[in-house]
Amino acid sequence: MERWFRKMQFNQIISMALRSLQANKVRSFLTMLGVIIGVASVILLVSVGSGLQKYISNQLEGIGSNLILIVPGKLDLKKVSQGGGPTAGLLTSKLTSKDAKDLVSNSSFIKAAAPGTTAQAAIKYGTEKMFSQVVGITANYPEIMNSPLALGEHFTETDDRGGRRVAVIGSEVAKTLFKSDDPLNKKISIGDTKFTVIGVLNSRGLGGASEDHVVIPITVAMRIFNQQKVQVIYAQANNAEQVDQAIAEAKTILLNRLTEDDFTILTQKDILGAVSSILGTLTVALGGIAAISLIVGGIGIMNIMLVSVTERTHEIGLRKALGATPNVILMQFLIEAIVLSAGGGIIGILIGGGGALLLSSVIPSQVTFWAVLLAFSVSFIIGIIFGVMPARKASRMSPIEALRYE
Repeated sequence: MERWFRKMQFNQIISMALRSLQANKVRSFLTMLGVIIGVASVILLVSVGSGLQKYISNQLEGIGSNLILIVPGKLDLKKVSQGGGPTAGLLTSKLTSKDAKDLVSNSSFIKAAAPGTTAQAAIKYGTEKMFSQVVGITANYPEIMNSPLALGEHFTETDDRGGRRVAVIGSEVAKTLFKSDDPLNKKISIGDTKFTVIGVLNSRGLGGASEDHVVIPITVAMRIFNQQKVQVIYAQANNAEQVDQAIAEAKTILLNRLTEDDFTILTQKDILGAVSSILGTLTVALGGIAAISLIVGGIGIMNIMLVSVTERTHEIGLRKALGATPNVILMQFLIEAIVLSAGGGIIGILIGGGGALLLSSVIPSQVTFWAVLLAFSVSFIIGIIFGVMPARKASRMSPIEALRYE
């Protein structure tokens, strides 16, 4: 009987709290607005960060697990992922195209190697113009990076050796310069040099070359940009099981001409780990920044609830005079605060999740369960924390003083 009475009393408290909120619909919604914005922001930003992390991971995994990258200078990816910069030497390359040839001819574990270089240049077609990253590579690069073209064909080794001015453009470059026209066999200008478009990259890009890049033979690139050294060497081990042996041999071969501070050998696993670490930190940081608005929303709830306590002072005094205990008053105001924060959290989840789904058609985004759970949990806890002070103030009121209040 006592348990039934307590249950009935609790149900009455909830009913009174809901009626009170319903009586002030506009104020209740405006109070929830801060929590709604905070929860939606957390879910949206974390979804974008998680989506980018998954997208880049998939891109790297699609290249193949037997890829090896050789870059100039001494590079510690762990320090880079933790916010530290690379050591000196990274921007002063001593790598050459001959190093790539030596890796293939002197190693039994490396089956292919492609030197690469990049430069920024103006790309023009007719009256259309844009600035793009120009990537100079060898003919075997698409095979090493496991990336076919969307349209046309890649240049050949003969084109590279002969210094033919041919180009493979990214899909964004094609869209910007040619609109809906067919770009194949059209002439574009890279700086002051004319090139014939023979292919278009697929939407994934071409390994290190993305949708807004232009790819040309490395011999031509080094000549028109007056470069003597290459900026990276892409190597391919015979298979994933022989990557460690390939790295060991590559290091031995390169040390015949260079020092250990002149180059760094990276694997796909190294790059993936560093990228995941950086994007993971970025995702947490974005979520933390968005969570600040949840705190602001909590303060808004507390302020409104304090105003509500003041406005309902006479009501509180009357209820206490009729026998309501401090715990009952405390519970009612606390339930009101929790309903506001939890309701705002649910609406925020719907808006944030819907927004992330809409964004997924433009940029990679992925709604994660932990982000939804975290955002809602924080909003719920905020309702309790910021609702305690107004609720305690109401519960401690003297019924006589409350009844006298006007």
